[in-house]
Amino acid sequence: MNSPVFVDSNVFIYARDPSEPAKQACAMDWFSRLWRENLGRTSMQVLSEFYVNVTRKLAQPASPEEAWEEVRTFFAWRPHPIDEALLRRAREIEQRWRLSWWDSMIVAAAQLQGCAILLTEDLQDGAVFGGVTVRNPFTHNVNEPAAAYAVHPVAASRHRGRGRPRKAMAV
Repeated sequence: MNSPVFVDSNVFIYARDPSEPAKQACAMDWFSRLWRENLGRTSMQVLSEFYVNVTRKLAQPASPEEAWEEVRTFFAWRPHPIDEALLRRAREIEQRWRLSWWDSMIVAAAQLQGCAILLTEDLQDGAVFGGVTVRNPFTHNVNEPAAAYAVHPVAASRHRGRGRPRKAMAV
């Protein structure tokens, strides 16, 4: 793996949640590798979702101070801000692939950071959104090589397009 990897909030939450030990172990393996290789990326949206969920929704919630320290740690990953560029890209993604607004913002942040992989269980594993491939971190081993996806340009058609013929322009 040599391209940045975007991590969604569910991976952060499972890393903190002992009620799902198998998923917690997988999430921790991913984080270990991403820190070691300096490839982890995320967004302010993700860190906000993480903070809210671990302080309010877990069976054993973290204190706000403890959760904030974890969030601060991930500032090292240069989380993408919620800005105009992100919102414009998210709108394009929402329209093109019919994703929810929140998922569109996640994909947009991954694209804007040049990530090849988006780790999440919220989108279909293997889906590709403009060069970002979704991988479910809980079904793929951290040491498994990333799949290579190539997009080949479509050759121009040699046939006349369908529909009404174009009117000749007057000279």
